[in-house]
Amino acid sequence: MNTQAIAHLLAGIGTAHVIGFFIVLARITPLFLIAPVFSSPLLIPQVRGVLAVALAMGLTTLAMHGQTIPTDPYLVAGLMLVNVLVGLVVAFAVACVFAAVEGAGAIADFSSGFSFGASVDPVNGNQGGALTNFYTMVGMALFLLIGGDAWTLRGLAATFRVVPLTGGPHIQSLAAGVEQMLVSVTVGAVEIAAPVILALTIADVAFGMVSKVVPQLNVFAVGFPMKVGIALLVVAASMPFVGTWMDGQLQGAVTSAVQVL
Repeated sequence: MNTQAIAHLLAGIGTAHVIGFFIVLARITPLFLIAPVFSSPLLIPQVRGVLAVALAMGLTTLAMHGQTIPTDPYLVAGLMLVNVLVGLVVAFAVACVFAAVEGAGAIADFSSGFSFGASVDPVNGNQGGALTNFYTMVGMALFLLIGGDAWTLRGLAATFRVVPLTGGPHIQSLAAGVEQMLVSVTVGAVEIAAPVILALTIADVAFGMVSKVVPQLNVFAVGFPMKVGIALLVVAASMPFVGTWMDGQLQGAVTSAVQVL
């Protein structure tokens, strides 16, 4: 591309295009603040910033189609706040799916006794047990494997059709949708951890019956390592079902986030 072509391209960029770009960037920014993988500390802030700007540049033309962008500073500031809210809804919906997976790991840790040896999660920097870290790493791998990043970007792009740059979401349906997302975190965590909870409950009942029959046996000394082994076996056996669960939940979360807008 020669100098004249570049000058002609720059001449076609007006004030409305620049304002539209920053409004689109405001909607994309929450994705790199709270959404899984996109907000991972493994991606340095400079890389996340470059990715956000690149996505904003690619979506600005689509988002501005048929829109009249105001130039009044107060209106622009209000539109940026509204678009940050829209982006937060999509990012929060995806984060809730990942939070359910982490919650399942925390439940498994507490039930099996792994929570006694808490360590630092390498993905988000939080403290958690061995199974919490395991579920987090597996969840991130499954997120990429099932195309969770693509689903998230498609959902974000769909918001520009549902809520234009100069429009706003429906607050009542938005509040109800966020409430449902919060409920889904607890329900999802229990669903994923249900096999571990059931297996360890049966093991506890069995150890209780053994302690009544053989009171000389130190159940705590024998039961703790056996519960750890049972938890590891059940977690390994249930991993294939976690991928199927995440696939369905992720698609449903992104679809619901777009619908509540």
